[in-house]
Amino acid sequence: MEPPFVILGADRPSRWLLTCDHASNRVPEEVGGTLGLSEGEMGRHIAYDIGAAAVTRRLAERLGAPAILTTFSRLVIDPNRGEDDPTLVMKLYDRTIVPGNRHVDAAETERRLALFHRPYHAALAALAARRPDTVLCAIHSFTPRLIGRHPRPWHIGVLHAEDHRLAHPLIARLSAQPDLCVGDNEPYSGHLPGDTLDRHGLRAGRPHVLIEIRHDLIATPDGQIAWADRLAPVLEEALADSGV
Repeated sequence: MEPPFVILGADRPSRWLLTCDHASNRVPEEVGGTLGLSEGEMGRHIAYDIGAAAVTRRLAERLGAPAILTTFSRLVIDPNRGEDDPTLVMKLYDRTIVPGNRHVDAAETERRLALFHRPYHAALAALAARRPDTVLCAIHSFTPRLIGRHPRPWHIGVLHAEDHRLAHPLIARLSAQPDLCVGDNEPYSGHLPGDTLDRHGLRAGRPHVLIEIRHDLIATPDGQIAWADRLAPVLEEALADSGV
């Protein structure tokens, strides 16, 4: 079995720790190697965060930071959800029925938790505990438009819940750049009990932030490099501003 995560630069010296929960659209053989969706459907945002893995890899290098990325599709089981979240295994997403998930029951959910979800979070917890001043940054991407919904104007969103120590300085730094439309808890709220940053950031008292980049901006290698290189100094400046 291929490990459900990959760790990059475990010995890098930075306080930063980057995560990419939705890095891959791979369906492991343990789940049958397919969920009954076409290649086109598996290439959509419903299966993974387009461009996020490459941005995470480049950004981690620029920050001199370790990173952890999943190796399985969010449609297998979503690592950015609590174990009791009803959207943990999606059966319908953005008007696409997921045939391989239609009959998933509690036993199958538990099996997928044990194979993929829990090992990822155990590895993330160990990485986060490697030093007492760890700062978490989760990298995600979002679709420019859900089917039947209005277009999303934001280039980048900064998500946060009760702990604003890093999010607010980051929003201020990004908003100072005139070519950016920045979302504050857009295109979604940053409060999702049991998600990755709730578990490893908020509950542990660690500074943390979740960044969402509109995926048409990072769908190509040039865009991925440009955004990673743009974000690296801004994150460092925001961390300095925060005083944490």
